[in-house]
Amino acid sequence: MSFGFLGIQFGFGLQNGNVSRIFQTLGANIDQIPILWIAAPVTGLLIQPIIGHMSDNTWNRLGRRRPYFLTGAILASLALLFMPNSPTLWIAAGTLWIMDASINITMEPFRAFVGDMLPDEQRTLGFTTQSFFIGIGAFVASWMPYVMANWLGFSNIPEHAGELPETVRYSFYFGGAVFLLAVAWTVLKTKEYSPEELASFEKKDTTSSLIHSDEPEALSKYLRRGIIWTIAGLIMTFPVYYFKLEKELYILALGFGVFGILQLASAAFIASKNAKNGLVSIITDLYRMPLTMKQLALVQFFSWFALFSMWIYTTSGVTMQLYHTTDTASAAYNDGADLVSGMFGWYNLFAAGFGLLLLPYLAKLTSRKMSHSISLVAGGLGLISIYFLTNPQMMIFSMLGVGLAWASILAMPYAILTGSLPQNKMGVYMGIFNFFIVIPRFLRLPFWDLW
Repeated sequence: MSFGFLGIQFGFGLQNGNVSRIFQTLGANIDQIPILWIAAPVTGLLIQPIIGHMSDNTWNRLGRRRPYFLTGAILASLALLFMPNSPTLWIAAGTLWIMDASINITMEPFRAFVGDMLPDEQRTLGFTTQSFFIGIGAFVASWMPYVMANWLGFSNIPEHAGELPETVRYSFYFGGAVFLLAVAWTVLKTKEYSPEELASFEKKDTTSSLIHSDEPEALSKYLRRGIIWTIAGLIMTFPVYYFKLEKELYILALGFGVFGILQLASAAFIASKNAKNGLVSIITDLYRMPLTMKQLALVQFFSWFALFSMWIYTTSGVTMQLYHTTDTASAAYNDGADLVSGMFGWYNLFAAGFGLLLLPYLAKLTSRKMSHSISLVAGGLGLISIYFLTNPQMMIFSMLGVGLAWASILAMPYAILTGSLPQNKMGVYMGIFNFFIVIPRFLRLPFWDLW
């Protein structure tokens, strides 16, 4: 049931470890890299709640979630094959957008899939099993350029300026094949409970997102809030332009405005007696988040704030500070980039071990909340320690703490969350929960530059 995550994480592992390297090779300077990465969070913000809502309301020959697994896997595999052959920087950025959208189409229903298939007492083990496959997949993916160079004899130095070395290109080809095959295995080897079977497992949901008797109240609420959010988005663009703040804040301002417009559109649907549609349902579900989900949202926000910074800046930081180069064609730069990719692999391997062997028992011994708290403290200490390194090989000890936090971030919030969600809303709420993973990426950059 979780084996497809092995393939999904091949995609994310190659993306996180190598996309900044691809951008720099195609001519991006370090200040451009964050804006080029903006495709990933925007895509996740839009795709996941939509796919979650659609999968909640799908049932065909393949099932409920599996049609989305397969569609996303095919598209993501094609993007992985094309990414290292991008001829220009902006084509690479566009390919990243397509890749991330496709990975999100596959990944979002996988979270809800575990919630569908397992009772509450088994969900900690279910999500930590996902952590195991995520860790193994990311470990192998992160080490692929190193393996290609040192074990398989591929060149780690580009033949021409603006080209990627063979090690990166063939790693992406291999990753695309693994992505498709691993997800296909889950599609072929699992069956899903029908909507009728799922409904029999729980009490009838009393918090349906469809609006009936409270239509006038909802119409007034969405109209008022829609105007406020739209105006806030417009106002926010002025200080960004006047003070020449980070361009990513335009995306955040646009997001505020779009959220306002969507609420105004929902009000229009309600006024026209057409409340039973996907947009009104998703907006209403957002406002009816369970208390547990609101509490977890704050934790997720700060956890992912740190993770995005690590993924985007570690390669350029380590190669500049410890390898003393920014020349992407040099052997020293590529050695440093390979080391960072390898260290990312190590924290994923540690996460696999912690997810399978430690976290389920720590959660039983204490609680899901306490085990997550312990893990996040360990991850924070691991990240802080990187700043004080003088020998890049010592990063492996930093990765121990990061690995424990990563294993928990991938499992515990979802194990806690699924127990508070209605079964027929599992997909859409998993998609909405992703907002609190994505938004930190927009806010992280201004704080980074202020520092």
